[in-house]
Amino acid sequence: MITALRTGALLLMLTASSNALALDLSPAELAGKRLYREGLSSSDAQVSARVGAADMLVPASVVPCGSCHGADGLGRAEGGVRPPVLSWQRLAAGQGLRKVNGRTYPAYTESSLARAIQEGRDPAGNRLDPAMPRFVLSMADQRNLSAYLKRLADERDPGLEEQTLRLGTLLPGQGVLAAPARVVAAVLEDRIEQLNQQGGIHGRQLQLINVDPGPDLASAEQALTQLLEQEQVFALISPLAPALESTLATRLEQARVPLIGSAPVLTSSTQIFDPLPGLDEQLLSLADYAQANLALLQAGTRIVYADPAQASLAQHLEQQLQRRGWSEVKAQRLTEQAAEGQALFFLGQAEDFARLIAQLQQAGRTPYLFAAAHQVASQLPQVPDAWSRRVFLAYPFVPDDWTPTGRQALSDMRLRQGLDGRQGVLQVGTWCAVQLLGDALKRAGRDASREKLIQALESLHDVQTGLTPPLSFGPGRRQGLAGAHVVTLEMPGPVFYPVAAYRPVAEVNSP
Repeated sequence: MITALRTGALLLMLTASSNALALDLSPAELAGKRLYREGLSSSDAQVSARVGAADMLVPASVVPCGSCHGADGLGRAEGGVRPPVLSWQRLAAGQGLRKVNGRTYPAYTESSLARAIQEGRDPAGNRLDPAMPRFVLSMADQRNLSAYLKRLADERDPGLEEQTLRLGTLLPGQGVLAAPARVVAAVLEDRIEQLNQQGGIHGRQLQLINVDPGPDLASAEQALTQLLEQEQVFALISPLAPALESTLATRLEQARVPLIGSAPVLTSSTQIFDPLPGLDEQLLSLADYAQANLALLQAGTRIVYADPAQASLAQHLEQQLQRRGWSEVKAQRLTEQAAEGQALFFLGQAEDFARLIAQLQQAGRTPYLFAAAHQVASQLPQVPDAWSRRVFLAYPFVPDDWTPTGRQALSDMRLRQGLDGRQGVLQVGTWCAVQLLGDALKRAGRDASREKLIQALESLHDVQTGLTPPLSFGPGRRQGLAGAHVVTLEMPGPVFYPVAAYRPVAEVNSP
C-alpha cells in the first residue's frame, strides 16, 4: 500500500508530471555517466588511470571523476585540493582567452578536454594539478564521457523537481510494528506539513511517500525497490523495516540515497544519519557508569537477548565490555532457566524483560539489571521492590533536556496529531530526523543534490533541537548522540532517579 502526503492539487499535478521533468540521457550519455561516476567502461573493459608524478597505473574505478568533482560536477575540497567545477557551459564559455587562477588559456574544446582528461594539460598546454588522474580511454569512452559532461550541469538527482522534493519511508500497516509506525507517520506528517506551510525548502514543497514493507525480507526488499526505482525518492526518512537490517546499508550505498533517522542496529554506512544513539551506545553508557560506580568489572556478567536476530549485537557488546576490562562477560539467549551472573544487560521487548524478572524472582536472585528504557518502559511499574536501585536504564534524553520552546512545540504537535506521551523516544527521534533534514537541505541550497545533502549533514554541529542534548555529526560520525543518560529506579514507585548525565561513550581500541 502506498500513501502520500500532498499539499493541494498543484502538488498532485506536479507529481504526475515528475518523470517528464527528469533529464533524459542518450545511450552514449548514460555510458559517459557510468564512466564519470564509477570509472567503468560501457564495454565493461578495464579502464585505467595514471596517478601522481610516478604515473602509477590504477583501475579508474578507484579514482572515478565523480569521487573528486562530485556527482553534480561542482567539486569538493579534499586533502587541500579543490577540484574545479565540471560544467561544459563554463569550460567552453566565452571567446578567445580565459584567465583562471593566474593562468591564461583558451576556452575548452572537445579535443582539448580530451587532452586534459588523458594527459593532464589545459588548452594552453599547462600541466594541471598533479592530484588529477590521467585516464587511459578508448575513443568511444572519451566520446561518451564528453557527451555526459555536456549534460552534467542539467542533471538533477531523482526526487528533486522544480517545485517538489520527494522523500520516502517504510512503515508497516500490520503486525507488532503497526502501532509505532502510526506514531512515526503522524510525526512525519505534522513536521513536513509545518515546513510546507512555511514555504517549504528553497521554494520546494516536501512530499512523503510511504510504502508498507510487509512482513518479511522479500516484501521489504520489494517495497524498498519501489521507493528507489519507481518512486525515485531523493532520500529516506525514519523507516521502520527491521527485516532490511542486513541489506539496507548496501542498497542505499549502491543507489547513493541518504537516510535520516532510525539506523539499523550495528550498521555503519556513509549514507545513514541517525539523531539518537543506537542500542549499543545506550548499553555501553550503562556499562561505563557501572564500571565507574558499581565495581562490576570482575563480576559475572551476562548479555541476555530474547530474539536470535539480536545475537550479533549481543556478541558485539560482549567484545566491547571485554575491551573495557570486564573479565567474566558472556552473551546468552533468554531461555526457561534464569540467567546466571551478578549483572545482566538486556536486549529485547518489554514482555521478555518481564519474563526475565519473573525467572530471577522465582530463583530468589536480584542481580543488577541494565536496559535501554524504550525497550522495557511498559513493564517498569511491575518491577518488584527488591530491585530498588538495582535497575539502571539508558535514556537518550530526559525532561531536563527540554527547553520551554521545545516542550511547547512537542505538546502542540501531540495535540494536532492525537498523540500522548507513549512512544516518546520514537516521537522525538522522528522529530529530530525531520529537523536535521530541513537544516541540511537549507545548507545544501536551491541547487541541491544527494551528495550536497550528505556534506551538509556532516557539517551540522551542536544542533539545538529543544528536546535532546545538542546533536553533532561529521565525516566520520553518523549518530547525533553517541551516549545516553543513566537513570535508576527507586522502589516503591517506581521513582526515576537520574544518576549520570549524557556524555559520549568512551572509545576503547582493540588490544
